[in-house]
Amino acid sequence: MAIHENLLGGPPPTHLPDDPEPREMLATGTAPADVAAKYPTSSLAWAQLADDAFEAGRVVESYAYARTGYHRGLDALRRSGWKGHGPVPWEHEPNRGFLRALHALARAAQAIGEQEEYDRCSAFLRDSSGTAADTLG
Repeated sequence: MAIHENLLGGPPPTHLPDDPEPREMLATGTAPADVAAKYPTSSLAWAQLADDAFEAGRVVESYAYARTGYHRGLDALRRSGWKGHGPVPWEHEPNRGFLRALHALARAAQAIGEQEEYDRCSAFLRDSSGTAADTLG
């Protein structure tokens, strides 16, 4: 038996490739808009923009940023072999931008009364990573 073999028969976890530059720029205080402009495919940059807008009460703006980060993340997941379902572990740091964007999209959808989108995104987050759902709230 191989180590880490999936005994349940489901798809293997998807691990996005590491993209340290946007993460490092954000960690050193670069404005998220500048990071997103330089690295527009970075879900992490869009998720940070969504979080900042939400905290400032700009919910529709947060929704738009989160949706962009979510779609950029879906593109990256598909390029990494993801087939539309299966684990996207929070424990793998490069996955966190997508998971944060998905959480931000659910949060903003709920805030604007889009219950169906909130339910869909919340379930998708939980199905992708229970740890992310618990960590992000």
